[in-house]
Amino acid sequence: MSFWKNKNVFITGCIGFLGSYLAKELVNKGANVTGLVRDLIPFSNLYKGEEHNKINFVFGQLEDINLLERALGEYEIDTVFHIAAQAIVGVANRNPLATFETNIRGTWNLLEAARRSPIIKRIIVASSDKAYGDQEILPYDESMPLCGKHPYDVSKSCADLISQAYHKTYGLPVCITRCGNLYGGGDLNFNRIIPQTIRSILNGEEPVIRSDGTFIRDYFYVEDAVTAYMLLAERMIDLKIEGEAFNFSNEIQLTVLELVNKILALMESDLKPVILNQGTNEIRHQYLSAKKARDILKWKPVYTIEEGLKKTIAWYREFCG
Repeated sequence: MSFWKNKNVFITGCIGFLGSYLAKELVNKGANVTGLVRDLIPFSNLYKGEEHNKINFVFGQLEDINLLERALGEYEIDTVFHIAAQAIVGVANRNPLATFETNIRGTWNLLEAARRSPIIKRIIVASSDKAYGDQEILPYDESMPLCGKHPYDVSKSCADLISQAYHKTYGLPVCITRCGNLYGGGDLNFNRIIPQTIRSILNGEEPVIRSDGTFIRDYFYVEDAVTAYMLLAERMIDLKIEGEAFNFSNEIQLTVLELVNKILALMESDLKPVILNQGTNEIRHQYLSAKKARDILKWKPVYTIEEGLKKTIAWYREFCG
């Protein structure tokens, strides 16, 4: 029988990119899923298929702690996946206070609501590789300090540390994920490099790179992320790893220009990227070590970057008509 059969699961951000994949997979595994929804997004990947018809929706915001307490109590939640965030670096740079409200206050509200709910057994909090900030030594591993400097990075450093504090001080059963840049079909934030590049090529337009193209990132396919999140939740109690953070990554580093050229090649396009050299307030070079997850959880990614990009391109071909 599936570990998730009849588990009562609460997902923040269930209508978003990662949250939609996670919610659908949990429904298919037999979980009773309740999702927090702030905004209705009619083209969300959540609505592709029938799984959304089996999800309880709670409409509201992370900033509303009373609503969170009610949802956790009334739906008798035993497992929480905290995925919701303001996740766009450019938006964080323009609107830092709104980002801090959602990403930092929203996290402590959820953890405090969970602390007051005696039946919660496991909580997974989505942090980010950005929480590490700039580090002289790469790849990032989980022993490194969290040193975000720019608004989005700081919001993730803070949320991560608050989660650790709730475990250390109150014994809350929390584990933390730190992933590279997620990609896959269903990401509707078209200012992100992969969906933006694919849509531009489909429209016959030259893809645009905002930075100088040399920024190095770690790209991680969304279905691998779902498997990682669920495995961590399944094993955290038996392995006695509550309070710990885990990096998840395919451990391949690519420059933005290399990534865009790879997409152009996979889509058999002769277009050339336009490099604007306008990137600011971003970490130049970052990638993760997933050794801890491989050793302790026996986890490994399934998809290569080429396989993930092929599935992603196919999704956008259908979506964009």
